[in-house]
Amino acid sequence: MKPGNPPLQSTRLLDQVRERIRYLHYSFSTERLYVYWVRFFIRWHGLKHPRDRGAKEVEDFLTMLATERKVSASTHNQALSALLFLYREVLGVDLPWLYNINRPTRARRIPSVLTKDEVAGLLAAMDGECALLARLLYGTGMRRMERIRLRVNDVDFERHVIIVREAKGNKDRVVMLPRSLAPALRLQMLAARATWEADREAQRAGVQVPDALSVKYPRFGQSWGWFWMFPSPTLSTDPRSGIERRHHLYEERLQRSLKRAVKLAGIVRPVSVHTLRHSFATHLLQAGTDIRTVQELLGHSDVSTTMIYTHVLKVEAGQTMSPLDSITGEQGISALS
Repeated sequence: MKPGNPPLQSTRLLDQVRERIRYLHYSFSTERLYVYWVRFFIRWHGLKHPRDRGAKEVEDFLTMLATERKVSASTHNQALSALLFLYREVLGVDLPWLYNINRPTRARRIPSVLTKDEVAGLLAAMDGECALLARLLYGTGMRRMERIRLRVNDVDFERHVIIVREAKGNKDRVVMLPRSLAPALRLQMLAARATWEADREAQRAGVQVPDALSVKYPRFGQSWGWFWMFPSPTLSTDPRSGIERRHHLYEERLQRSLKRAVKLAGIVRPVSVHTLRHSFATHLLQAGTDIRTVQELLGHSDVSTTMIYTHVLKVEAGQTMSPLDSITGEQGISALS
């Protein structure tokens, strides 16, 4: 075993992967993906144990994904990360060839950004909880799962801030609470309160809370402060504990609502939930906000990630003049048309 990791209690390999992931406090989405790729790797090699496989088998598997499956660079890296985790963290095999496998380079793309008029039209075409979530996303720059996972005690109406907890990289940060959204968020909190009271009256299990808190304070999940700001209307079974409880609103609901709104607003460029986050950053920079401030609001660990939005500004503002315009001018263009 890797130094510092306790011995595994499970006997089956996939259960060992799950056990190690949970010990290291990885997210459930990471657990699901890593188990998928480990299972895929084992089946592709005829159900032979990975301990008996080596560099060639791993490289053959990754080559198959790239050439036959034609997966993207991010998916390719995801599969490689799962296999590295399997060998290093689960099997305790730290072989030199693991470090020599090249990761495919992920292409840097210019993000799709809407104009302010397009954002206004898009938001006007939405209603209900999804409209509030979309406004929250554009008004704060939070990631899609960050604002769905908001809890009651994360919203500070007095200081007009929202605390984003356990964000990407397991880091917390603070973003602004748009004053125009405060009344709608208060109404949403009242609706969530009614759901919470109904759950308490029905003596249902509390919501999911971080593992350490659930052990130290078993009733934290039943407290009002830890309840979801956007609770799901239905109950679901926790995939790890098997307990039936209320989860937060499912992200697919917002994605479907946004897709309908894009058609109603007549927007032809590609739009996803993340487009509102891109638009938030770009419009802040257009307004003269310091790039370091934007970096902190977005939760980027490196300012170079935030710099991508400056490229969008250069294109939109037309700061670089085409040489054609310098020799023809407006009269020349009219003559050519």
